[in-house]
Amino acid sequence: MSDPTRTYLDFERPIAELEAKIEELESAAGSNGDGDDGVDVADEIKRLREKAADQLRKTYANLTPWQKTQVARHPDRPHFHDFRSNLIEAFTELSGDRSFGEDPAILGGTGWMTKRPVLVIGHEKGRDTQTRLHHNFGMARPEGYRKAVRLMDLAEKFQIPVVSFVDTAGAYPGLGAEERGQAEAIARSTERCLTLGVPMVTVITGEGGSGGAIALAAANTVLMMEHSIYSVISPEGCASILWRDQAKAKDAAEAMKITANDLQDLHVIDDIIQEPMGGAHRAPSEIIQSVGKAIDRALASLENRSADELREQRRERFLRIGRELS
Repeated sequence: MSDPTRTYLDFERPIAELEAKIEELESAAGSNGDGDDGVDVADEIKRLREKAADQLRKTYANLTPWQKTQVARHPDRPHFHDFRSNLIEAFTELSGDRSFGEDPAILGGTGWMTKRPVLVIGHEKGRDTQTRLHHNFGMARPEGYRKAVRLMDLAEKFQIPVVSFVDTAGAYPGLGAEERGQAEAIARSTERCLTLGVPMVTVITGEGGSGGAIALAAANTVLMMEHSIYSVISPEGCASILWRDQAKAKDAAEAMKITANDLQDLHVIDDIIQEPMGGAHRAPSEIIQSVGKAIDRALASLENRSADELREQRRERFLRIGRELS
């Protein structure tokens, strides 16, 4: 049965129309037995289901970079809260940067993942209007990045691996954030990722935007969900700078090489986590389990390495970006 609360993207309109028709026929069949005028609608529902599934497969097999950008921003895509709730046991949230205050755009704490102690950090965008405002749409201020540094210090002190979930359009560009040292805070967080003496694994789950993303993503292993994006600037921002026209965002998305496949070819990311047909928002439980397994494999591959080996591997990983093409 189709979900009447589902949010459809512009390019999903033909799929939405088919699923609405299926919903209409199912309602008719449920209220009238075999349907209006005694017509059996079961065969028609089956035909439409097959057509909708085929349309979904064809659509998602040929997404453009701009369409992937829209999928990455889908409001029903799993967020940090969803991954943390389903993958981390005995989670204890740790708040505040011990300098200015708490930033709910970046959340973090300790817990257990597949019998392994971990420290998890991630951007949280929020699900509805109230929570989006509370979490500032996942756009962190300096205190968020300073909190991340504090938590990574704890991870190294207690020798537990770090797992980060990245989903942000970028760091918050407001006046207050700049006055409190936004650029310095992002640089310090990026530096702390690179100097960690414990394993670090990052998953790009939605948008990986600019320095606000890399501050939590300079890891030993960077994973990326299939329909996520990762870029130095948003397509709209790039179009505004290069062409002074945000309407050219589609062209910018194409030129910037922001998709998982492009970034794997450039060695910016290490592996792609395949999403369910139709995107993570259609089967969040399925993709959360896939992400959990991918993180577990990545952490297992980093076990038994010394602090110096982890730092050197991380250094070589980032120096290799763009040098060799797959």
